[in-house]
Amino acid sequence: MIRISTTKAPDLQEKGFPLCQATIGKDGILRISGQLPIDPATGKLVEGGIVQQTEQIMRNLEAILHEAGCNFDNVLKSICWLKDLNISEGFNKVYGNYFHDGFPAREAYGGAQIAMGALAEISMEAEVPE
Repeated sequence: MIRISTTKAPDLQEKGFPLCQATIGKDGILRISGQLPIDPATGKLVEGGIVQQTEQIMRNLEAILHEAGCNFDNVLKSICWLKDLNISEGFNKVYGNYFHDGFPAREAYGGAQIAMGALAEISMEAEVPE
């Protein structure tokens, strides 16, 4: 197993979470831990609503994908948690803008109690190019 880490995404271990940003297994699959809307420069949740928070989450995911040699076209599956499904319209608009070659498989759950009071969290799995 290879652990992936970048300073361009938040280090959640600094917040007391026992996890790494991502791992690559022997099967060549990148597994990214759930990302929160934390600005890596400040270590704080971004201000604003679901649109601003989703943008930050996607930038964090993009940074981790790039560190592993991937991009959003390599994503196989996303798991998304929303505090409330009533905010899914803004979430989906931002989320969808990051995929250019079709969408990956996805699970989405509402009514979640998300760490640090965030409105959303996303984890991903991606195939690492050889």
